[in-house]
Amino acid sequence: MSGRKPAYKRVLLKISGEALAGEKKTGLNFDVLRSVCESVKECVNIGVEIGIVVGGGNFWRGVKDGEGKIERTRADHMGMMATVMNCLAIADMLEQLKVPVRVQTALSISAVAEQYIRLRADRHLRKGRVVIFGCGTGNPFFSTDTAAVLRAAEIDADVILLAKNIDGVYTADPNKDPDATKIDAISYSDMLQQRLTVMDSTATSLSMDNDIPVILFALEDPKNIVRVVMGEKIGTRVG
Repeated sequence: MSGRKPAYKRVLLKISGEALAGEKKTGLNFDVLRSVCESVKECVNIGVEIGIVVGGGNFWRGVKDGEGKIERTRADHMGMMATVMNCLAIADMLEQLKVPVRVQTALSISAVAEQYIRLRADRHLRKGRVVIFGCGTGNPFFSTDTAAVLRAAEIDADVILLAKNIDGVYTADPNKDPDATKIDAISYSDMLQQRLTVMDSTATSLSMDNDIPVILFALEDPKNIVRVVMGEKIGTRVG
C-alpha cells in the first residue's frame, strides 16, 4: 500500500449472501469467497480491525422464501441459520489464508461458534482477529443490514462498509430506469424521504441515530474493500 495509512481503524463490513454466490445466485462461489477474504487479509495486514456481518440470501431469504407458507418467525430463524453457513465458509477461507478469526452468533450454537458477547468481540478485534457475526440480531423481523448497524454501534466502528451487488445509491432502480443516476453522497434523512432502498428503514434510522457513516459499494471487485478502507471515493457515502 506504499506506506499509506488506512482511513479507518475499525470497520464493520456487511456482505450480502447473494454477493458470495457470484453469478450462480445461490450457494457459494469459492473464487469470489477467496477474493473477498484476500482483501480482508490485506486490510488486517495494514492494521485495520474488521468485524463482518454476512447475509444468508444465497441459501434462504426468510419471509421471502417462506412465501407465506412458513410462519414468519420460523422463516426468519431459518434465515439466521443460513447466515451461519456463510460465516463458517468465510472463517474457513480466512484461516486458510492464515488470518486469525472468530465466529460469534446471536443464537447459541456452542458446537460451532461462540455466543456473541460485546466485550469478547472487542477483545478479539483489539488482538487483530477478524470477528464474524452470525444469526443477524438473533430476532425475527430484523434484517441483517439492521444487524450490521447494531454490531457497528456496539463495537464502536468508524464506518459501515456495505458490500452489495450494486455500485452505489441511484435515484431509481438502474435495472428498471435507464435514466437513473448514481449518487456520490447523501444524508440519512434524504435517503429516507426519497425512499431509496439501500438498507431497510430500520437499519437506516439506527445508523442515523448513532451517527455511523455507511459506504455502499459493489463487491463485484473485492479489491473495493481495500480501496474504501484506504479512503478512495468509490460507491456512495451515506451520513
